[in-house]
Amino acid sequence: MRYSALSILGVFLLGISNALAAPATYEIDPAHSSAQFSVRHMMVSNVRGEFSKLSGTLLLDAKNPTASSIEASIDATTIDTRNVDRDTHLKSPAFFDVAKFPTLSFKSKSVVAAGKGKFKVTGELTLHGVSKDVVLAVSAPTPDMKDPWGNVRTGVEATTTINRKDFGLVWNQTLDGGGVLIGDEVQITLDVELIKKVEPKAAAL
Repeated sequence: MRYSALSILGVFLLGISNALAAPATYEIDPAHSSAQFSVRHMMVSNVRGEFSKLSGTLLLDAKNPTASSIEASIDATTIDTRNVDRDTHLKSPAFFDVAKFPTLSFKSKSVVAAGKGKFKVTGELTLHGVSKDVVLAVSAPTPDMKDPWGNVRTGVEATTTINRKDFGLVWNQTLDGGGVLIGDEVQITLDVELIKKVEPKAAAL
């Protein structure tokens, strides 16, 4: 079968157009990502911790960011507050019950622009076996950057605040002087680095 120069050029230009328009898939790099949290302790200070193992996928539509989507999973067993006894308590049935609920997950439902370089991402957070909609304040992805090994990377930061009791994390202790040992509100910060997935090259004509 013969192809005219015009038809070959048309196919070539169409391929470029489709490549530019197609959303790109990025996968979370767990070695350079973390989910951090902060909760009030004894009404006098904040205790901070993190989950060190994340996985997930970002489908990024650069031409229409509000059409993008993200799914992420966090390994609840990797919780770290720099105190072994406290971490053991948090992993127990009194809190996360990691033996029964080993993962936390998030799946986006909508993305809305919220100012220059900012978005509001609404999605379903599943924690301790309970699923609730939450809204993340998300920064726009950083410009793509190629690492020394040829991978294309980007990064995003997201924050939200949840009430732990909404997810069945109700354990607490009343203090002698009034108040409680642990606050209800939990501030969450996600620092995520992602690697662009390499799509298979189209077959040559």
